[in-house]
Amino acid sequence: MTGKKPVHLSQAELDAIVKKHAWFVSGRQGGVRAHLPHFDLSNLSLANQDLSNADFTGSSLYQANLESSKLDYAILYCTDLRYANLHNASLIRADLRGASLRGAILVGCNMTGADLREGSLASADDSGNLKAAHANIPVADRGGANLSGANLSNARLSGAVAVNTNFSDATMKGTKLGRANLQGANLSGANLQNADLSECGLDNANLRDAVLVGAAINLSQVSREHLEGALTQTPAGLSIKDLGAPIDRLLRLHREWVATGGQKGKQLDISEFDLRGNVSFAGTCLTMMRGTDAILYEVNFSGAELQSADLRNADLRNTSFKSADMRGSQFAGAKFNNANLKKARLEPLVLPGLRVLKTNMSRTMMRYADLSGANLQQVDFRDADLGYADMRGTNLTGTDLTGANLEGARLDS
Repeated sequence: MTGKKPVHLSQAELDAIVKKHAWFVSGRQGGVRAHLPHFDLSNLSLANQDLSNADFTGSSLYQANLESSKLDYAILYCTDLRYANLHNASLIRADLRGASLRGAILVGCNMTGADLREGSLASADDSGNLKAAHANIPVADRGGANLSGANLSNARLSGAVAVNTNFSDATMKGTKLGRANLQGANLSGANLQNADLSECGLDNANLRDAVLVGAAINLSQVSREHLEGALTQTPAGLSIKDLGAPIDRLLRLHREWVATGGQKGKQLDISEFDLRGNVSFAGTCLTMMRGTDAILYEVNFSGAELQSADLRNADLRNTSFKSADMRGSQFAGAKFNNANLKKARLEPLVLPGLRVLKTNMSRTMMRYADLSGANLQQVDFRDADLGYADMRGTNLTGTDLTGANLEGARLDS
């Protein structure tokens, strides 16, 4: 295709190539790896297809539909992916160097180990003159992708132009961003733990509520208002050393306090403590515990008994409440972004005398949270942000979703 006008395939022609590629992936006789360099595949559909190891070097996938496609190890070097739909696609270790992603939808993508560094590709025209691939793409369109909620763990974006790019709530642990241009980028709520942001352009970048623990970053470029709520290496409250006793002892005392109706032991109160990554509450008795305004990022509450607990305004991002009993608890204003509440119980807690306590999740931030299979019966979700949360298989009988944001949330049809 070098030096010539890219060939535009029909959907039927592309489907035939994809079919043979599927045979290639499965080892079936007659299979052929998809080799599509410098093709015009704009506006075509590759949704829900396994395109692992396919080669799209220099091709145009402008406005193409790649939703839920598998592009692991695919070569997308210098491709035009502007406004392409890559929602929930898998791009593990894909080669995206030099790709244009302006306006592309990569919400929920798994881009672990993907390479998004700079790259260039040129070919000779009929007169022998070198011409850059997709030279028709405006300079302003060589950036600005929507990577909200995407998994970019260990991805390589060194030197990338990501001006005004949306990385909100993205998982970017260990991501290499050295020398990237992140001016005006939205990194709010992004997990940048141990990421390399050295020598990055961060003018007007939004890092509110971002996780910056262990990140190599020059925060002097970022205004204080754009760092509001960010978790840095510095504790945001009292530390585990300030608890006064080992956590195991405090849990034993709390269990005794619950069992005796407050006659013995001591109620667990970790309000305003910063215990991120330092403790595990998996399978423990935390009934009626207190933890208002606590920082409990990535703490494990799987299978815990959390009935009638008070965790208002707590930072519970990336936590696991899988199969936990959270009935009748107060979580108003808490942050649950990217948390796992799969099969958790949040229905009302019925007390002796038929007194009923409803679970309060009003004003919570639950973007990209996994609530699948949870019992959400009569839960108060007023004004909560449930954007892109997985709510499939949940019991929503009597649930109050007044004013809640459900944009992109996955619900049973």
